[in-house]
Amino acid sequence: MTELNDPKYISSITIDEINKLPLTQFNGEIILIDNFQKFNLHIKDLFNQKILGFDTESKPCFKKGEKNSVALLQFSTSEKAYIFRLNHIGIPDKLKKIFENENILKVGLAIHDDIKIMQKINNFKPKSFIDICTISVENNIENKSLKKLAAIVLNMRISKSKQLSNWEAKILTDAQLTYAATDAWICYELYKKFKM
Repeated sequence: MTELNDPKYISSITIDEINKLPLTQFNGEIILIDNFQKFNLHIKDLFNQKILGFDTESKPCFKKGEKNSVALLQFSTSEKAYIFRLNHIGIPDKLKKIFENENILKVGLAIHDDIKIMQKINNFKPKSFIDICTISVENNIENKSLKKLAAIVLNMRISKSKQLSNWEAKILTDAQLTYAATDAWICYELYKKFKM
C-alpha cells in the first residue's frame, strides 16, 4: 500500500490487498418497491432522512455506444435499503421531490450519468446530490471504484459479481437485491466516514 503525507487514507490499493479484507454486504432490511401500493407505503420514510446512500442499476448492454435506461434506483440508510424498480413504476412525483429536496443529501459514486438518464424518465432539478468521487479526490485517493474505496476507507471487501445481472428480469434474486442494497449502503457509509 502506498502511504501519503496525510496518513488518514492510502492513495491506492491492489486486488491482492483487497482480497485479504473481510467480505461485507448490507445486512439491514431490504424493501423492494415494485408497485405503487408499496411506493406509497414507503416513500414517506425517505422524507425523514438527512442522508441517503444512492445508486442505480441498468441492464447491461453489450453493443458499443448503447445504454439501457435505469432499471433500479437504490437509497440506503445504515439500517434500511429501498430498492425502486423504475422499469415498473417510473419516477413518480413524490420520488422526484426527493431528488429536488435540498435538505436530503443523496450520496453516490459517479452519479452524473445516472442523474441524466433518470431525467429522461421524469425531468427534475437535482439538488443536494454529492459525488463520493469528489470527496475521494479531496482526500488524495487515486482509486475511484466503489470496491476500492470501500477497501481503502472502510477496510471492507464488497462483491461486484452481480454487476452485469439482468436488472430488468421479471423477478430479482436475493443475491441481486443484496448486491444492489450493498452498493447504496457503501456510499452512505463512505460519506459518513469521510465526514467524521
